[in-house]
Amino acid sequence: MSDWIKWLLLGLLSIAFGIFVLGAPAVASIAVTVVTGVLLLISGALQVVGGFTVEGTGNKILSFIMGAVMLFLGWSFLDNPLEGTLTLATVVLILFLAGGIARVILSFQMRGTQYFWATLISGIMSIVLAVLIWRFAAADPAVLLQLLGILLGIEMIFNGLGLVFMAFYVKDAPKDDKAPSGETTEAKEA
Repeated sequence: MSDWIKWLLLGLLSIAFGIFVLGAPAVASIAVTVVTGVLLLISGALQVVGGFTVEGTGNKILSFIMGAVMLFLGWSFLDNPLEGTLTLATVVLILFLAGGIARVILSFQMRGTQYFWATLISGIMSIVLAVLIWRFAAADPAVLLQLLGILLGIEMIFNGLGLVFMAFYVKDAPKDDKAPSGETTEAKEA
């Protein structure tokens, strides 16, 4: 099977899973929370173990504290996945708002360049998205329960589209044919 077909199949699979995730965003959100909980448990355990090997009392204490926090968060997400999903969704909402504000501020430092408007519009869109999500969540908290799944589904679809386009690019890319002597065919013809 040629490389471009592999990329194409991977892209189509990502699109299909993205559509599947968008069909059940609450379930996908809880799955994201469970995976995050497991990863936090693993990271926390490794951080605590690493605390025994680092030099200096301050570094050991910091390593143990960070490990304990990660272990606590991981256990909390696994013990209460619904509450963990709401917490993660709220963090995502705050990150959208903070990222949007940061890009708006950054855009004014780019005033007079070709990047000003794109950065400003990007920041404003993130802020508007955060405010919309916040307003919908205030009216119906289930919106936050579905937020992570919706974002995951959208990302999977965009990722799949990118892979499909890359597959066609790889298919149409010029091939570097090698002649038996190691010279390219263009060098032999010249």
